[in-house]
Amino acid sequence: RAALDRAAVLLRIKRDVNRLDNVWGVGGGQRPVKHLVKEMNLLLREYLLSGEVAEAEHCLRELEVPHFHHELVYEAVVMVLEGSGEEPVAKMVTLLKVLWETGLVTLDQMNRGFQRVYEELGDISLDVPLAHGLLERLVELCFDRGVITRALRDACPAR
Repeated sequence: RAALDRAAVLLRIKRDVNRLDNVWGVGGGQRPVKHLVKEMNLLLREYLLSGEVAEAEHCLRELEVPHFHHELVYEAVVMVLEGSGEEPVAKMVTLLKVLWETGLVTLDQMNRGFQRVYEELGDISLDVPLAHGLLERLVELCFDRGVITRALRDACPAR
């Protein structure tokens, strides 16, 4: 049932046929993981500098690794935690919302990305002492904007 629901969503997306090819595994899955992580980090940094959501979306599509988009979510959240100021937080929430709405990042990938941050928060907190508070604020903002579910928000570790 879940696969049928997902297929129905994909077929409603007003994109070209390449979108379905990417979702079902055709494309860039041959690249090394380190390379993909590096590309996603560059994509996110460029987005934070330019603020161009469409360009970030285009770059993510070009990577052709829809099964690995949870890594983008993870890297985006970690980048916000390691950064400073409110502007990166707002920009990243906007990007995640657009990627969610276009179907580039699925519910499962969003959950997996955030769950990885939750699991590694202890280690992240060693480098970023205020990580707990930043994560709580980010999670609340994501929930308010409809990016994550209530269950994922409630799973956020509290201090």
